[in-house]
Amino acid sequence: MKYDAQTMEKLVALAKRRGFMYAGSEIYGGLAGAWDYGPLGVMLKNNITQTWWKQFVTDREDMYGVDAAILMNPRAWVASGHVAGFSDPLVEDLKTQKRYRADHLLEEAGVVVTGMSISDMDTAIKEKGIKSPEGNPLGEVRQFNMMLKTSVGAIEDSSSVIYLRPETAGGMFVNFKNIVDTMAPKMPFGLAQIGKAFRNEIAPRDFIFRVRELEQMEVEYFVHPSDWERAFEEWRLQMLKYMDAIGLPRDMVHELEVAAEDRAHYSKRTIDFEFEFPFGCKELYGLAYRTDFDLQAHAGESKQSLTYFDEATKERFVPHVIEPSLGVGRTMLAVLASAYHEEEMDGEARVVLKLAKDIAPYRACVSPLLKNKPELVAKSREVYTALKKQFGNIAFDDNGNIGKRYRRQDEIGTPFCIVIDFDTLGENPANLDTVTVRNRDTGAQERIKISELANYIA
Repeated sequence: MKYDAQTMEKLVALAKRRGFMYAGSEIYGGLAGAWDYGPLGVMLKNNITQTWWKQFVTDREDMYGVDAAILMNPRAWVASGHVAGFSDPLVEDLKTQKRYRADHLLEEAGVVVTGMSISDMDTAIKEKGIKSPEGNPLGEVRQFNMMLKTSVGAIEDSSSVIYLRPETAGGMFVNFKNIVDTMAPKMPFGLAQIGKAFRNEIAPRDFIFRVRELEQMEVEYFVHPSDWERAFEEWRLQMLKYMDAIGLPRDMVHELEVAAEDRAHYSKRTIDFEFEFPFGCKELYGLAYRTDFDLQAHAGESKQSLTYFDEATKERFVPHVIEPSLGVGRTMLAVLASAYHEEEMDGEARVVLKLAKDIAPYRACVSPLLKNKPELVAKSREVYTALKKQFGNIAFDDNGNIGKRYRRQDEIGTPFCIVIDFDTLGENPANLDTVTVRNRDTGAQERIKISELANYIA
């Protein structure tokens, strides 16, 4: 759809109104960069992650799932470079002491920040007279480490400092040796993980796009150094296939080959998949060729051998890594934004989420035509129970008239509404044991035998 200036506001309002997302700690005034998933949000998120896990892990023979601890020995983050270099450019309002991302302020002023150093940003802010959003002068641009610190043990001192992991990849790299020793995988193979990561964002913004607590779906795919280009292309295509599966329109996704000066320190090649969000074309996913940087770094810091011995070729080597990295929150936002439509149906305005049926919170909703007719309610419950037993994500709705139910289910993205009426019970013998099934996207209705319902909505 074409976004308008209020699209994000409408999405945030719909997300709260229908139980997808709530502001974190809302009754206490909220907490910037923190959001809670409501009942429908949990269902949508689970469908998104389960679709990813099936395609990226269980449908393959070369993948191993892990669930590494959030808290890790801090030496792991020294080895990976996060302690020294995991930072964003920070600038402070000299009057209010509020902090902002310097690159964001420059972008909003129309400055291209690609390849800019900290000193370049500082110079540009001064030369262009850029001020804070409150209109106040800004201080010098400096680096700000984004890792969240905490302490372990009874005494809080320098020896007790530990970090909440800023990415899920680290836990997979430090478990490389364990997987090789216990699972004896054949090269190439990958580790996959869905888990939380934490970043002390200077200025969280754009709903669930930039947050301090996030969830990632990541693969670290280990290959022979000579095989990285083939594997990189394979995973690029897999990522596009996943976008198709969750209903992201291809024309809203753009591949960006990241220039050398803008790549992460560990990457020799990176593609960013950018998506046309309501607030602009921004990074959705990343695909990186990390070379052997991580295994070499952890081997050096830990003094452990992180090599792989190939029985077939009798070669020992340090594998190289391809990393498809996908954020759960950004996926959910892209899915909601692309599915959101305002349109007219049967002469009435409606809001509809045209979600792919395999990721919609509810696959179908069952309703009695009238809630005050016990025989209709009883038959509806019978149909509902059978479908719910098979699919799980089936709704029952008898609140309000049938038109209001249709609009409510449209707004949460339910693909099919199943209505039990008097024909179902035999008022019209030709329609005995059939139901009316309404299609969310077209509004078309057809009679389907109850015995054929499961196949129909599947």
